[in-house]
Parts: sequence; structure tokens; C-alpha cells
Amino acid sequence: MNLKSLSELQVGEVFETCGYTLTQADITTFAFSFDPQPFHIDEVAAQQSIFGGIIASGFHTIAICFRLFIQSGIFARSSLGGTGLDEVRWYAPVRSGDTLSAEVEVVKVIPSKSKEDRGVAILQYRGYNQRRELVVSFYGNHYLLR
Repeated sequence: MNLKSLSELQVGEVFETCGYTLTQADITTFAFSFDPQPFHIDEVAAQQSIFGGIIASGFHTIAICFRLFIQSGIFARSSLGGTGLDEVRWYAPVRSGDTLSAEVEVVKVIPSKSKEDRGVAILQYRGYNQRRELVVSFYGNHYLLR
């Protein structure tokens, strides 16, 4: 993918990431550290839950989608961090063996009024499994150099 600065982004532009396949170890390691609910870490409890087995933490799915986009290198020279995430939605459980990928769409580009060399890009992230089922969506507010 080509490197982009704020001024090079076009509203409606969509970037597609590569995929990442989750393992049971990925799911439980993340969950033990950051979201230790029974249906993420305990096979017996997970079997008795509404999910019928261990599923990945929703926060893990967000982190994977974000990582895949950042690793694409699009903002490698322009990123100044982020100002927040908005409208997080989870649509379907993610399980061991699922491969996640993301589409990331430029929704809004806001040049800073006080600092000419930067601004904010609002991007909508849509995470899909290998069956192209939407599993997560959220908006990321990226602080970028122009």
C-alpha cells in the first residue's frame, strides 16, 4: 500500500488489509490478560454459555483489525496517534481458526485550524471473518501530519 498523509486521503477511499488467523492460544492469552470472562477462557463455562464454546474477546477483534491496518504502513510517516474510537459494534462471535481481515474507509478529513501541518482523519473499520461475515465495526480518529 502507498504511504498517505492527511492531505492525500480522499473521503470514500477504502483500504483492505491482509488476514490474520486466530488460534485458541491467541484468544485465551489475550483474554486472561485483558478480558477474563468465562466464555473467553474456560472451555466448560464457554460450552454452557450462549456461544457454545470459547470465543475471542471483542476487544481482541478490535485490536487485530487496528493492527492489520497499521501494519499495512499507510500512515507509517504521518501518524501522530489517535484521538479516540467511536461507535464500536460487535456482530458475530470470533472463534479459533477464524481469519479476520479489515476494510478501512475514509469517512472524514478534518485539517487542524490551529496547526497547519496536521489534522484528523476519521476512518470506519469493518472487520470480517473468512466467510465475509461482518464481525466488528468502529470508527477510529487518527491524528495525522498533512
